[in-house]
Amino acid sequence: MTGGEQATDGERATIGVLVADDHPVVRSGLVGMLASQPGLRVVGTAADGEQAVARTAELLPDVVLMDLRMPRLDGVAAIERIGVSQPGVAVLVLTTYDSDADIVRAVAAGAAGYLLKDAPLDTLAEAIRAAARGETVLAPPVAARLASRLRAPEPVTLTRRETQVLAAVARGGTNAEIARELFIGEATVKTHLVRVFAKLQVDDRTHAVTVALERGLLPPITPG
Repeated sequence: MTGGEQATDGERATIGVLVADDHPVVRSGLVGMLASQPGLRVVGTAADGEQAVARTAELLPDVVLMDLRMPRLDGVAAIERIGVSQPGVAVLVLTTYDSDADIVRAVAAGAAGYLLKDAPLDTLAEAIRAAARGETVLAPPVAARLASRLRAPEPVTLTRRETQVLAAVARGGTNAEIARELFIGEATVKTHLVRVFAKLQVDDRTHAVTVALERGLLPPITPG
């Protein structure tokens, strides 16, 4: 444990918790609720991301309960900073937001878990204990969304120049003609096409155009 009391023989260690949320009512409510949970002790609070980072360094809690949308520094940036400065501290996201982007950003930043604010108190308390043990904790809806996102193929995007090159290919242009049209070298045209082939998982120009059209990455080809 980094911030809680040290356990002696036969005693259960107390888990120190820092509550970071920009809403005073929410902070007070969490502090009051967690005070009733055995083995948990709120060691401090923070009203924004900057304060969360500073108070984590000062108080060395075992677990930080982190809201995502906060002033001065958002929750994801705060998680990243805490991960660098205090890697032994687990950060558990507690938020009302469950969008795919929020979940992925928080997990990628190093969050030990992601819970929604409608979670029952006993679920929240057990999640804090699990995070303190080094476990990853995800609310069931969050876990389902994350699993679905990981199963789904990443959307393919082409850069503006790659799109221009492939559109020229679709019109029947050779590498030399495309190079003259776009004022770039033939080697650059080839480089863009290699990248397009890799992104679309194809190995020739015809398939690249076909797949790009099917996925809406190119406008429909009009005769003439």
